[in-house]
Amino acid sequence: MSTTTKAEATIEAVPDLPVIKTTREFDATPERVFRAHVDPDLYAQWVGPNGTETEIQTWDARTGGSWAFRGTSSAGEHSFYGSFHEVRPHERIVQTFTWAGDPDGVSLETMTFEALDGGRCRIVATSVVETIEVRDQWLASGMEVGVNHGYAKLDALFEAGSA
Repeated sequence: MSTTTKAEATIEAVPDLPVIKTTREFDATPERVFRAHVDPDLYAQWVGPNGTETEIQTWDARTGGSWAFRGTSSAGEHSFYGSFHEVRPHERIVQTFTWAGDPDGVSLETMTFEALDGGRCRIVATSVVETIEVRDQWLASGMEVGVNHGYAKLDALFEAGSA
């Protein structure tokens, strides 16, 4: 078993731009990793911090489709929504992302799925937000906890053959 999938995602600010770049590798093919991002039943099983129950409200993972989900935990309830601008199977997803608590704060996110040797995959997610100040608020929010917990749960699904 590779130790690379046990590492945390790399989450970094792009200097002088309102951009956050997240990179993560998986011991799964791009097809499997892509499916985990577009299949609502799979997505609900892994997204977000530990202890969060995810309810998919809308999910139409196609170019021009939309999505919405609610995450509930002991910390409260948070809803998110957006539109799929491009869904290119096993290669790329471009979507908007909005936290319902800040409906003016829409980000544009592009995720690519890169095949690596040994049937592995690297994802690179680039999120463009309104300002550098908003970017820095996202980075200070603890977003890395949800990202890393979620991807660790996805690793477990891959290892169990559930995804």
